Amino acid sequence: MSQYFDMGDVTLWNPSNGASRMFRRQVAVFEAELGLGSGIGPMENDECQVDPIAFAAFVDALLVQHRRTSHAIVLALSEGFTATVVVLAERAGIRVDRERLGAGPDGPREDVQVSAAGMADPPPGRSWSTGLREKAAQLERSMPRG
Repeated sequence: MSQYFDMGDVTLWNPSNGASRMFRRQVAVFEAELGLGSGIGPMENDECQVDPIAFAAFVDALLVQHRRTSHAIVLALSEGFTATVVVLAERAGIRVDRERLGAGPDGPREDVQVSAAGMADPPPGRSWSTGLREKAAQLERSMPRG
């Protein structure tokens, strides 16, 4: 069994029921964290519609939040979800500015991890978005459209 995430007549993703259920639960978590609806509608008869305008705003807010954190645990917990959303956004024709994704935060950092040595930084030669871009590319190859 599988479920469909559609935007109009276009299927963005056709995951298994388990993957869909976990993703939709994470959507609810990030909607609450961002204080913003995702545009991902309810699952009815194994199909849900994605509102392109609301989803674009959600994607932008999610990426802003991702760039503003340097907390290793927050990044670990959110990276897979965020990468999945990036793939869906690109399939929906929503422009994801990859240059902006790799840039520094627009505004103050949030959820900053501080250790005895100071604020946590990414490994040398990598930005926090490097892992997200790699994960999104990997998921794009493995996420069925239907």
